[in-house]
Amino acid sequence: MKHTFEAIVQGHQETFQKTFVPAQFEVLDQMAHAVIHALKAGHKLLLCGNGGSASDSQHIAAEFVGRFEKNRVSLPAIALTSDIAALTAIGNDFGFDKLFSRQIEGLGRRGDILIVLSTSGRSPNILEAITQAKQQGILTLGFTGKDGGILKDAVDICFIAKSNKTAHIQEACMTALHAICEVVEKILFG
Repeated sequence: MKHTFEAIVQGHQETFQKTFVPAQFEVLDQMAHAVIHALKAGHKLLLCGNGGSASDSQHIAAEFVGRFEKNRVSLPAIALTSDIAALTAIGNDFGFDKLFSRQIEGLGRRGDILIVLSTSGRSPNILEAITQAKQQGILTLGFTGKDGGILKDAVDICFIAKSNKTAHIQEACMTALHAICEVVEKILFG
C-alpha cells in the first residue's frame, strides 16, 4: 500500500505544479482585488457548488464570516448551499437547475460577487447561477478543473486546476481559495 500512497501524493504534486504557474497567480490576483474592492464598497460574496464543492463553498464562506487567520470584523459571505428549506423548496417548485439562480435573484445585488465551484465546469445549476448573476450586475468568479468546461467562458474570471481527477481539482481550488482569503485579510486588516 505504501506505493499506492506515494502515487496518490505524486498525482497531487503534479496537479499543483501544473496549476500554480504565473498565469494562474495573475488570475488569483485579479480575483483577490475584485473581492477586496467589493467588500470595501459594502457588497457581499455569494458562493455555490454541488457535492464536495457545496461543502467547499460553505467552508470558504465561513472563512470570511468567521475568520481565516486574523481576529477581525466579520465579512459578508453567504453559501447558497446551506439553507435546506430554500434548497428543497426551490428544487421542488422550480427544479434543480434553479437551485442557486433563484437565491441569487432574491439575495444578490449589483456589486456583489458570485464565487462558483464546479469540478467539471458543466453543472447546469451553476451555469444558471452565472447567468442570473450577470443579469443582476454581479461579478462572477469560477473555480473548476479539467478543460474548464462551459464555465471557463461563462464567468468573468476563471481559475482552472490542471487535472482530470476530481479530488485533485478540489484540493487545488481550495488552496487557491484559501490563498485569496489570506490575501484579503492581509490587505483589509494588515
